[in-house]
Amino acid sequence: MQFRDLKTQYQVLKDEIDAAIFSVINDCNFISGRQVEELEKKLADYVGVKHCITCGNGTDALTMVMMAWNVREGDAVFVPDFTFFASGEVVAFENATPVFYDVNPVTFNADPDSLERAIIAVQKEGRLNPKAIVAVDLFGQPADFIRLEELARKYNLLLLEDGAQGFGGKIGERTACSFGDAAATSFFPAKPLGCYGDGGAVFTNDDTTAEYLRSVRIHGKGDFKYDNVRIGWNSRLDTLQAAILKVKLNAFIKNELAAVNKVADAYKDVLDNIVKTPIVLDGFYSSWAQYTIQLSDREERDGLQSFLKENGIPSMVYYPKPMHLQTAFNGLKEYELCPVTEKLCDTVLSLPMHPYLDKEDIYKICDLIKKFCCK
Repeated sequence: MQFRDLKTQYQVLKDEIDAAIFSVINDCNFISGRQVEELEKKLADYVGVKHCITCGNGTDALTMVMMAWNVREGDAVFVPDFTFFASGEVVAFENATPVFYDVNPVTFNADPDSLERAIIAVQKEGRLNPKAIVAVDLFGQPADFIRLEELARKYNLLLLEDGAQGFGGKIGERTACSFGDAAATSFFPAKPLGCYGDGGAVFTNDDTTAEYLRSVRIHGKGDFKYDNVRIGWNSRLDTLQAAILKVKLNAFIKNELAAVNKVADAYKDVLDNIVKTPIVLDGFYSSWAQYTIQLSDREERDGLQSFLKENGIPSMVYYPKPMHLQTAFNGLKEYELCPVTEKLCDTVLSLPMHPYLDKEDIYKICDLIKKFCCK
């Protein structure tokens, strides 16, 4: 059994993907081919923003936004404690200071109350300049951007949506990657919309930011290839990946997003009274990058994971270690305690989750969980 079954997805989309790849090879337009611009337009239209700027990977997408916002030494950027390392890494990469805040125990996403306490603590100390907020759409459900956008306005902070796991999610009629001042996503193969390598994108409605990003991703390019107007780097989405993503985006919109929500419903129907299952808030819609259950403690979580492995079922722990305990962040001051994150790191377990997971496999997984938890 696959944790995220890219093999089955390829077999379903094989003819279209093969034709898309052949077209690129036949035309030999491997770098900045027409498929890149076509994909950017499709992505921007789907998300509902003016600009989509693709790049080499999701971490570069986050970093490029930090660069565009001139985040630098002495700035504080507020980052959730329960997330992948890149969300805070990109802040430190610009010599700024990540300030970690706690998450909501129900959604695993940004806790606005914890965030506000962290902002006030930094302001009161007066050592750092509060600059921006990073909020993550963890496991597919958008963060509470209604409140987060209010906080950003209240404290005059920039707001970055880290939509690496959230592409396809919604709050009401607003689609993930349309929130805040800019959003970044990843096309890593296991993401809700993934390519066959690395890839990423930034979404924004701001013309100046978009112009900067298009320049900086190609060595600070100006009007033509050998006109360099700023210091940049090389972070382009290659044409093969763009061609593949065009095919996958069509399938994602047409059936995969609905299918993965049916899988989530099937899990919930069976597991709801056995373990703590994920909750999607009213008015929210998830793209289910992961299906993450909670156990009572680390011993039970690790025991279940071992039991599933013995029976051929893959599972993953996202994430086993809080951001504030990462060795790379040793010495950073803690402005806000994060007890929810610490508990989640001991109790969460992600199960196989993808649009092609059939009911027979779902029931097999659930039966094993029931066998372990109800013994």
